[in-house]
Amino acid sequence: MGFQAYVGQGWVLSKLEQLINWGRSRSPWPLPYGTACCGIEMMAALASGYDMARFGAERPSFSPRQADVLIEAGTITKKMVPVLRRIYDQMAEPKWVIAMGACACSGGVFRTYSTLQGIDQVIPVDVYVPGCPPRPEGLIYALLQLMEKIKQDHPLYPQLAELKKGV
Repeated sequence: MGFQAYVGQGWVLSKLEQLINWGRSRSPWPLPYGTACCGIEMMAALASGYDMARFGAERPSFSPRQADVLIEAGTITKKMVPVLRRIYDQMAEPKWVIAMGACACSGGVFRTYSTLQGIDQVIPVDVYVPGCPPRPEGLIYALLQLMEKIKQDHPLYPQLAELKKGV
């Protein structure tokens, strides 16, 4: 199935899938979930100094039903796991996750019984941002990597994406 549109001097042909992915990749609506010091770096990336709005992420949403990118920044204790899972489940499909900081990625320096050793044990993570604390530039780079990943997604045929993962 193709999409045709008249543009100036000729015709532009594209797949409907590519057009949908182009639109989704240009407007990621992040849900900031800052639980520790990494949240300060996330706020810096959203502020005017680094300006994540340049990449279409100018609307941080504090409602999971209106966001499509969960940015988890900081330590997750095992007591917070049900809340994090509920927030992730309330997000509409398609949804993506960025794990920001060493604590979110691997538990960081906290090797205790109460700290989750990486949020990928609870929810799937698309992009990891390493560092303690991670730099705002790292979050912006992760957002750009996520935008490239969204361009390659299959919005109309999710089962095709699952088949490609198995190959």
